[in-house]
Formats: sequence, C-alpha cells, structure tokens
Amino acid sequence: MTVLNLLKQEWLKNRRAKAFYKNLTVNIILSLMIFYFAAIFLFIGFNLGSQLEKFNALLGLNPVELFNGAMIYVVLVGIFFRLFMQQLGTINLFAYQMLPVKRSTIVNFLLFKSLVSPLNYLTLLIVIPFALTSVNSYYDGATAFRFVLNTVFIIWFNSLFAAFLKRRFTSGFTSFVLLISIIAAIAAMEYFKLFSLFSVSSALFGFLLHRAWGSLLVLVIPVAAFVLNRWFFARNYYPEYFNRKIEKTQAGTSVNLSFLDRFGSIGDFMALELKLILRHKRTRSLLYMSVFLLFYGLIFYTNKMYTESVGMLFFVAIFMTGFLMFMYGQWVISWDSAYFDGMMTKNITIRHYIKANYNLLVAFNAICFILTTPYFFFGVKIIQMHIAAFLFNTGVNTIILLFFSTYNTKRINLSQGTAFNYQGTTFKNYLVVIPMMFFPMALVGTLSFFLETFVIMVILACIGLTGIIFHKPLITLCVNQFNKRKYVLAQGFRESE
Repeated sequence: MTVLNLLKQEWLKNRRAKAFYKNLTVNIILSLMIFYFAAIFLFIGFNLGSQLEKFNALLGLNPVELFNGAMIYVVLVGIFFRLFMQQLGTINLFAYQMLPVKRSTIVNFLLFKSLVSPLNYLTLLIVIPFALTSVNSYYDGATAFRFVLNTVFIIWFNSLFAAFLKRRFTSGFTSFVLLISIIAAIAAMEYFKLFSLFSVSSALFGFLLHRAWGSLLVLVIPVAAFVLNRWFFARNYYPEYFNRKIEKTQAGTSVNLSFLDRFGSIGDFMALELKLILRHKRTRSLLYMSVFLLFYGLIFYTNKMYTESVGMLFFVAIFMTGFLMFMYGQWVISWDSAYFDGMMTKNITIRHYIKANYNLLVAFNAICFILTTPYFFFGVKIIQMHIAAFLFNTGVNTIILLFFSTYNTKRINLSQGTAFNYQGTTFKNYLVVIPMMFFPMALVGTLSFFLETFVIMVILACIGLTGIIFHKPLITLCVNQFNKRKYVLAQGFRESE
C-alpha cells in the first residue's frame, strides 16, 4: 500500500461520511466564502505591483525587491498562524496495524496529507498574478516561474515546520507567548533601525531568485523540515507514548476554582465548564484566537469610511464587547455533547445548568468589555457604544444564544482544534447571528436618520437593562425550551460524524 492509496482512502472516507451530506448547507456556505476570498486574493495579486510601485521613488526598490524584503516576515507570520490554526494530520492507526502497511508509509501519509490541502495554496492566487505582471515585466518569464516555484517550496516548509513545532512543543500558552515575543522583538528592531531583517531578506531571496539553481536551494528547507518530522515520528511512533503524553497534559491543566463553591451547585457547573474550556484543545484554541480579535476594532475605529456609519460602528462594538460570548455561546450546550447522556441520568437541576451557562456568558462579556476599554481613547462616541453594546449583549444576546443553542444537535470533538474545523457546525450557527448582530446594526442605522447617536445608545442600553432585570423569567423560558429539546439533543449527540 502506497501513500497515494492512503490519500485516496482519506478522500473516500470524507466523501462517504454522513456528515458530508448532512452538513451540505454549511459546505455550500464555506465554498462561497472560499470563492469570495479567492476573488479578493486575485484582485490583490493583480494590483500589488502597481501599489508597490509607489514606494519605488521613496526607497529606490522595485516591487519584486520589496516583495523579497518582506518574505522572511511572511514566513515567520505564516509559521505563527499555522502553529495555532493548522490541524495536524491524523490516521486511525489501529485500523492499519493488522494490514501489511509499512510504518514509513503511514508516516509519509501523515506528512503529505497536509501538503495536498487546497487551502495551503490560496496564497498562490496573489503570487501568480504578481509574477505575471511585475516579475515578468522587470525580469523575464524564467525568473517569474522560479518566483512561483520558490513560493510553493516555502509553503511546504511552513506547513511541515509548523507541524513539527506543534508535535514537538505543543500549542500551549508558553509557546504562544514566546512566538509573539520573537515577532514583536524583530519588528521593534526593524522599527528602531537596530537591525534590518528587511535588507537581509531582500538580498537573500533576490540571490535565490536570480540564480537558475536557486530553487534547488529553496527546496532544501522543506526537505529538512520533512526530515525533522520523520525523526520525531521515529522516536514517538507508538500510540502508548501519545497516551502517556495526553494523560500528562491533562494532569498538568488542573485548575483551582474553589472560589466558585460559594455559588452552590451553579458554581459547581461553572467550575466544570471552565475546566472543560482549559483542558480541551478546541476550547483552548478559542482563547488563543480571541487575543487577535482584541485588535479587530483598530480596522474600523481608525478608518473614516466606517466612523461615519453609526450602524457599522455599533456592529463592531457588539462584536468587540462580546466576542468570547459569541465564540463560546454558539455551542454552549454542544460542548457537553460527549457527556450529555451521563448528565441526563444524574439528578441535575436543569435550571441550575442553564443559569451556570448564563453566568459564564455574562462573565465573558464583562471580560471583553474590560479588555476593550483602551478603545475609549477613540472618543466619547466609542465609549457610549461600548457601554450600550455591553448591556445589550448581556441582557439580550445571552438569552438568544441559550435559547437557540438547543437547536444545534451536532456532536463536538473537543480534542480537535478550532481553525478550519467546522465539525459540529450547521447553518443554524449562521442564522443565529442575524438577530444578535445584524438586527441591532440595522436598527441603529435606521434610527440614526431621526435621532442623535447618544439617544440611540440610551435606547439600546435600556433594552439591555430590561433583559438584565427580567433575566429570571427569560432563563425560565430557556429552561422550558431545553426540556422540550433534550431528547432530540441526546439523540443528535450520540451520532458521531
């Protein structure tokens, strides 16, 4: 059996899975999103050369030299994002242990599996048009071909090296902080002109680009990353090692949450949910991704095109003051899908279970509101919007999430990462966003034609305060909805995708 046979079997397994057809709507939406971003990348690729031409007179470098100068930064940032977003290749090892399959074949399959993913090559939609329009015009067709080929080799290196780092050091918080510190230190040295990595990158990739054999040297780095991964698997192939590693990791993530004991059984549920978040890969990934979402407001609050639209600004404020709630709350019941049958057999008060999840979502909103207070420096309007959005999220959107989460009957595998992982996602997850974010944006946009911004924010804040004051009957509504749907939820959670 060859690597190609294993790749074919993986493709057939995905196509024949029930989830492929049951989640057809989600697959269609994701396909449309991919086509959307592909069109954006093509537009950037065909216009990148003309945009970089503007720096020619200032820096004395043509667009290709500028691109080469940024290449090392692209490699570093690519490794960083892959380390926390790229999913590692997996295989049902026990299914192949009784078959005449060589260990090296299985290892090669795991390594090549990530390389054949089409998402790896989306960046070529920028690189190929840039090579045709700029590299070809400044040099020749052969140089343009080497430019694209070098990029493919760098993509392979990024994928393989990030996989090695992830397997070797795991994607823990320490490695996250370490990589952030390295990238920040390099950027600071470049900014304060202590050391120019841009000049080194421009000279290095320019040298490799203009030599006929330069692509062979670039090919060395993905081959070296491949060898590193083979070395890792040679030392850690047997599943018993990974079981010990998992047990060690789970033992090291114990957290003392005794301060929640004062809330009785509700506090016990909250402690269990927090431990679930901290101990499992998929939920931990949400925490890492949320760090980047803190800077989401900079895109809009610094752009005059958006600051003139009250509706768009409130949309951003809703998201900024509740991104943890949105990311966690859409699957607030599905996170417990693996243990749902056990929960239903226990003497558990459903109201306490729902109230514990409500308290968690409110706490997430409070954390987001505190973390985004630096945006208050952008003006009084932003302060008003963040306060109104926080109250609206707490009083209205938390209840909407708890109510509609009972319609998500997909089981979630907590051991998988979050990035590019749509297991457990249905079209209902996209529909619930409409009343939570787009309806308030449309309401604010409409009222802005008749009322002042301050008056609109007071109205939205009063709606949120009303929800907070009457949260007990609203929670009762969610409890009744849960009781109506609990058998449907239990049946859905038993089905593995």
